[in-house]
Amino acid sequence: MTTTRQDTDAARALQGLEDSRSSVRLRAALAVGTAPDPRFVGKLIERCAIEPEFFVRDMLTWALVRHPVSLTLPELLGEVRSEHAQARSQALHTLSKIGDRQAWPAITRALLSDADDEVARSAWRAAVVLVPEGEESALATVLATQLGRGEQNTQLSLSQALVTLGEVMVPALRAATTASDPRVRAHALATQRLLRDPDAGFESAIEEAKRVVALTGAPKTDDENRADR
Repeated sequence: MTTTRQDTDAARALQGLEDSRSSVRLRAALAVGTAPDPRFVGKLIERCAIEPEFFVRDMLTWALVRHPVSLTLPELLGEVRSEHAQARSQALHTLSKIGDRQAWPAITRALLSDADDEVARSAWRAAVVLVPEGEESALATVLATQLGRGEQNTQLSLSQALVTLGEVMVPALRAATTASDPRVRAHALATQRLLRDPDAGFESAIEEAKRVVALTGAPKTDDENRADR
């Protein structure tokens, strides 16, 4: 009788994940996470790829984290290679919450520079959580290639990821402050400020950096530097 009731509850929860009402889907994801069951994993991951509501997606991730890593990790690693951007983004987000470094090899340079901003942002956040000891500097170098990218929210995500890496990212950031692209220089300068003062607001930091870049102008090329000597 208990088994039958559990099966009925599981069937109801799985149905709820596909309900047209977001409130029902949210409650279903909460129920699934409250009573983890291997039968739920595939449906949770499938739903992550298509769920339109942020709060429901976050609950789906919570529900997945409640299941054994041995069940979720292989499925999520498959999703980061999906052709669908939301599937990649949500899988990366979930991997960052699980925090198992077995997932590190899946955080490829292609994902860190993904054309979709949400995927790239999720990859940056996952990378700084999963990076093995000793590889932080190499990661900082790759992340620095994305400086200047996107709108303010995207730039803030990258700055936060770099600041999380700490002092190891300083050389890559310093090099970026001499880039030919003024957006890259401004973003690098703003990130430097956040590293020095974590409580500084990104908006004010980036605006100040833009003013500095505008006043100082473009960095000289090697040929121009030689001509000055």
